[in-house]
Amino acid sequence: MSGRTSVPTRPSPIADAAERELLITRVFDAPRELVFKAWTDPRHITSWWGPANFPVTQMDMEVRPGGDWRGCLRSVAGGRELRHRGVFREVVPPERLVFTFAWEAEGERGRETLVTLTFAAEGDKTLMTLRQEPFLSVEDREEHRGDWIGAFDRLHEHMASNA
Repeated sequence: MSGRTSVPTRPSPIADAAERELLITRVFDAPRELVFKAWTDPRHITSWWGPANFPVTQMDMEVRPGGDWRGCLRSVAGGRELRHRGVFREVVPPERLVFTFAWEAEGERGRETLVTLTFAAEGDKTLMTLRQEPFLSVEDREEHRGDWIGAFDRLHEHMASNA
């Protein structure tokens, strides 16, 4: 041991406005109507929302502009629960879905972001683009990236079993 005390690291603030945005694209081997429905139908969303180690256990949704949504993720190792919520801003089936997203937590983690999803038909497949912003720190943005990618892996599996 070096004798030094550990100091908690501070989040790395993002100075460049362009870096405050998280952008993820993914192609699903399913028609866009089905991919859109997977985002807006609680019977679908409870099968894939959340990364594998923190799957959703509850999702309540009123899918309309101004409608609320609220979900609960539960750790498969230990049962820790994380609640999150938001409000739908735009619902344009099967092209576009816009909603706010916030963890029910204090500090930066509880800060509201805006998620914009677009669904583009590519033959029998769907190109889905997710934009989420603004993030204040690199760590928070990258944590969301990892969680969304984990959820999209589960969505891919869900689409394969429902196509």
